[in-house]
Amino acid sequence: MHTVHRLTLDDALVLLRAAEAEAERIGVRQTICIADDGAHPIALHRMTGARLTGVEIAIAKAFTAAGHQRATHLFNEAPDGPALPGNEAFGIQHMHPGRFTVFVGGFPLVHDGQVVGAVGISGGNGEQDKAVGAATLAAFAELVAAVPA
Repeated sequence: MHTVHRLTLDDALVLLRAAEAEAERIGVRQTICIADDGAHPIALHRMTGARLTGVEIAIAKAFTAAGHQRATHLFNEAPDGPALPGNEAFGIQHMHPGRFTVFVGGFPLVHDGQVVGAVGISGGNGEQDKAVGAATLAAFAELVAAVPA
């Protein structure tokens, strides 16, 4: 028998608050999407002043990170990023048009060896999106640590 861990809306709201706090700290307006293990959004928050286009982008980043079980920026990191020209997954983003993305801002949420969801962040530059992602992952680690075994 296999145990499956699930994110709840309450969990997603904790992660959204952590992401927003980091975005505020670094002075960038972000859109944040928390998705479940099936890559479906649980919670979405577009900060006041964040770009309108960030909604679909954040959802796509969460979809990709959950569905492919890796951070989105890893697809394009040289030299072995699989989506780079000449590598085995070049063009993969065309398999799910509008839903699959290969740029920074999507991070899987992993617990007990399972991807239980993902966060997608849009609105800053790559380093800002990574900083907000790191804060979200740290909040997720704290959330998981607080759950009794």
